[in-house]
Amino acid sequence: MPAGPSWTVGRLIRWAAEYLAGKGSESPRLDGELLLARALEKRRLDLYLDFDRPLVAGELQAFKALLQRRLDREPMAYITGRKGFYNLELKVGSGALVPRPETELLVEAALALLDKEAEDRVLDLGTGCGPIVLSLAAERPKLHLAATDISPRALDWARANAVETGLAERVEFLLGDLFEPLAGRVFDLIVTNPPYVAEAEYPGLAPEIVRHEPAEALVSGPEGLDFIRALAAGVRDHLRPGGWLLTEIGAGQAERVLSLFPEGLWTDREALLDLAGIQRVIKARLAG
Repeated sequence: MPAGPSWTVGRLIRWAAEYLAGKGSESPRLDGELLLARALEKRRLDLYLDFDRPLVAGELQAFKALLQRRLDREPMAYITGRKGFYNLELKVGSGALVPRPETELLVEAALALLDKEAEDRVLDLGTGCGPIVLSLAAERPKLHLAATDISPRALDWARANAVETGLAERVEFLLGDLFEPLAGRVFDLIVTNPPYVAEAEYPGLAPEIVRHEPAEALVSGPEGLDFIRALAAGVRDHLRPGGWLLTEIGAGQAERVLSLFPEGLWTDREALLDLAGIQRVIKARLAG
């Protein structure tokens, strides 16, 4: 940061927006505001109530430290410690995938299958910091919910979010790979946002992803389909006849994923489009 007249909230926001734009940020003004709000321990909206207030040295140092993290392309959600998803505000940090807006389609598809008074048994495979299962818990108060993840760190974030959202008594969190911790258990609906990035594609993803987010939550073999193939091989042991499976997929994967859930064994197979028009969620019903 250059020397000069005292830094007010407004001056620092304007400078940060210009500086971050030059460093490749796709949302430089927003990033600058969120960094400053974090440094000052205020809400972003409150910055505009103090637009002309000069910052003291300690506040500038706190902002500089956060700015340096962003220059290393650390995700904004990790820096602020928060990420909005569906109707929830969730904690997130190192060791857990940052919830994506496109995954909200998975929640919407699940809610469309669940009556408001439903008492169905629902499983979220690979829950991460818990966005899907906690959104379902908040929207459908009578569901019986379980969530698994192979990562202890991710489950720590999910449990913390369950406590903060007041939903800790609603969800059972289990550590393990795929169906490993679920021997003998059967569900009415299984949802998953699995790893689906192909190995060769991974290095070309945004630096925020490659440098900071857990690769095991993203990459799944040469075609990006290893997890989904394992899901297809084991899911019928844990889904009741007539039960539904919903899985997020990557762009261009719909035809190959649908082939793993063939007609005859599965009915009502459909690829759902996200807001960008990409086939993002596969929906299928186990024949019974």
